[in-house]
Amino acid sequence: MSQITSLEQLSPLYGEPSKRAKNKAMDHIDVFSRTMIEHSPYIVLSTVDQNGFTDISPRGGQPGFVKVLDRKTLLIPDSVGNNRIDSFRNLLERPQIGLMILVPGVDEVVRIKGRVSLHTDPHYTERCQDGAKPAKLVMKVAVEEAYFHCGKAIMRARLWDNHYRVERNILPSLAQIMKAQQNMQEEAMGQEEMMAYYRESL
Repeated sequence: MSQITSLEQLSPLYGEPSKRAKNKAMDHIDVFSRTMIEHSPYIVLSTVDQNGFTDISPRGGQPGFVKVLDRKTLLIPDSVGNNRIDSFRNLLERPQIGLMILVPGVDEVVRIKGRVSLHTDPHYTERCQDGAKPAKLVMKVAVEEAYFHCGKAIMRARLWDNHYRVERNILPSLAQIMKAQQNMQEEAMGQEEMMAYYRESL
């Protein structure tokens, strides 16, 4: 098998992108992208760590938890998590961010690139609820690029029709997984206990 090491080797494997594909990136949030954002309960954000590796983090909330402040600005609230703050640490040093916006039932996704600043100002936190209370922190995204990505990946995965859905019991609870991975001695919560813990801390 030959390893691809140059663009000259890579390019012949793929045809030229269509004119529409070449021109689809915009520098703002249009009405269609805004509709997706306002209906989205789930996004994926990417940052870059100090070693140049991409760090991916899922974020969720009620549909519309990401707020469109204007055509060039998004507000993303932070919710209770594991307190590792990997994404925030990355963003403080390298403010570039990538976002993927998903809406259950819609095969296309919206991809956004921009630069982030972090805020605790009530003007932002009270606008972005974390459940029933203002967010602890808000990411303010200055949008530099936005575009729709075709639905082929979602369609191949049959993500919205549950065709590949599995029972949770193919794995032990996360606490039990971490116990095994870290050779911990103490007892670990089972899945039912984990779900109760999750619900209490949402």
